[in-house]
Amino acid sequence: MEAQDEVSAREQHFHSQVRESTICFLLFAILYIVSYFIITRYKRKSDEQEDEDAIVNRISLFLCTFTLAVSAGAVLLLPFSIISNEILLSFPHNYYIQWLNGSLIHGLWNLASLFSNLCLFVLMPFAFFFLESEGFAGLKKGLRARILETLVMLLLLALLVLGMVWVASALLDKDAASRESLYDLWEFYLPYLYSCVSLMGCLLLLLCTPVGLSRMFAVMGQLLVKPAILEDLDEQMYIVALEEEALQRRLAGLSSPVDYSVVELEQELENVKIFKKKLERRKKASAWERNLVYPAVMVLLLIETSISVLLVACNILCLLVDETAMPKGTRGPGIGNASLSAFGFVGAALEIILIFYLMVSSVVGFYSLRFFGDFIPKKDDTTMTKIIGNCVSLLVLSSALPVMSRTLGITRFDLLGDFGRFNWLGNFYIVLSYNLLFAVVTTLCLVRKFTSAVREELLKALGLHKLHLSRAPRESDTAKPSANGHQKAL
Repeated sequence: MEAQDEVSAREQHFHSQVRESTICFLLFAILYIVSYFIITRYKRKSDEQEDEDAIVNRISLFLCTFTLAVSAGAVLLLPFSIISNEILLSFPHNYYIQWLNGSLIHGLWNLASLFSNLCLFVLMPFAFFFLESEGFAGLKKGLRARILETLVMLLLLALLVLGMVWVASALLDKDAASRESLYDLWEFYLPYLYSCVSLMGCLLLLLCTPVGLSRMFAVMGQLLVKPAILEDLDEQMYIVALEEEALQRRLAGLSSPVDYSVVELEQELENVKIFKKKLERRKKASAWERNLVYPAVMVLLLIETSISVLLVACNILCLLVDETAMPKGTRGPGIGNASLSAFGFVGAALEIILIFYLMVSSVVGFYSLRFFGDFIPKKDDTTMTKIIGNCVSLLVLSSALPVMSRTLGITRFDLLGDFGRFNWLGNFYIVLSYNLLFAVVTTLCLVRKFTSAVREELLKALGLHKLHLSRAPRESDTAKPSANGHQKAL
C-alpha cells in the first residue's frame, strides 16, 4: 500500500512538473514572438544581405529577441504573481485553476533570474563581439574565425569582470570567510555579481523614473489632441497653407540645388508640413476627444503620480517604525494564503497599474536623458549594435523593476528566487536612502515641470530671459507660425 502511494506521488509530481514546464514554454513562446515582431519593426532593412554578415546578423537578431522576451517576462513577473495570489485566494478549490499554484510562481521567478543572468553576462556580450568580430589575423576568414575571436573576447571579459568583483568585495568586506566564498563561482560569485548589477539597475531606475514621471505629461500631450481654447484652427490652417506655398515658390526660384539656403528652406518646409499635419489632426478630432479625453488622461496621470509618492512616503514611515517593511529578511504567509493589500482585489489591481506606470515612466525617462538620447530606435533604421544596446538597457531596467517596487513599498509581495537574496536589500540605510531620494527627486521634477511656465514669465518680467536660465521651451513657442510667413522659434 505504501509502495502504491509512493508511485502515485511520483506520478503526480511528474505530471505537475510537465504541466508547469509546458505553461512556462507557452508563455515564453508568446513573449518571444511579440519581441521578434517588435525588433524586426525597428531593424534596418539594409542589413539583410545574403552573405556571412547576414548569418551573423540573424544570430544576433535571435539573441536580441530572446533577451527582449526575458525583459518582458521580468516586467510581467510581479504583476502576474500579484494577480495569481488574489485569484488563488478567491477561488481556492476551483478545478480550472489548479495549474496556477505556488510551485509555478516560484519556478517563473527562478527562470527569470536564470535567464536574466544568462542574457546579461553571456548572450548579449556574445552578440556584440560576434557582430564586431572579423577573425584573428593569419586565420582563414569565416564564421569559425569570428566565433573563435568572440569566445576569446568573452573569456577575457569574464576574467576582467570577475577580477574586478573580487577586488571590490575584498575592499568593501574584509571578512576572510566572504573572500573565500568568492571562490565558489556558482553559489556565491554569480549571485553576488548579479546583486551588484541589480543595485546599478535600481540606481538607474532612481534616475530615470522621476524624470519619466514628469515627462509623461508632455509625451501624452503629444499623443493626444489638446483642447482648442481661444484658438482659431481655420485661421492657423490658412496661415500655414500660405507659408507652405511661399516656401515652395522660393524653392522653385532657386537654380542651384546644393546651395545652403536650399537646405534651410527644405528643412523649414518639412517643419511646416509636420505642423500642418498636427493642425489637420486637431481639426478632425471630435469634440469629446478634445475636451474630455485629454483632461481625463492628464488628471489620471496626476493621480497615479501622487499615489506613487504617497505610497513611498508611507513606506518611509513604516521603515522607521517596523522591521517587517524591509524588502529582505521577512517572509509572508505564502501565495494564495492571504491578500497583499488591505483593499483586496482592488488594491492588488492598483498595485499592478502603478507597477506598469513606473516601468513606462522609467523607459520614457531613460530615453529622455541626454546620455541615452542616441539609443532611441527608429523604424526600419536601427542598426544591430544599437538594438543590442537597447536590449541590454531594457533588461537591466526590467530586472530591477520588481526590486524597486518592493523597496519603495509599491507592493508587499515578497521577492522570490534570487531576487530576494540580494545583500543590499537587508541594509536599512541603503533602503531608507533610496526611498528618500526617490520621493525628493520625484517631487522636485514635478514642481519644476508644473512651474516652468511661471518661472519663464518671472524671468521675462525681471529682464533675465536673455541669460537663458530656463532651457525648457514651451511647446507653443517651438513651432508657432506667424502671420508674416515665418516660423517663430525660441
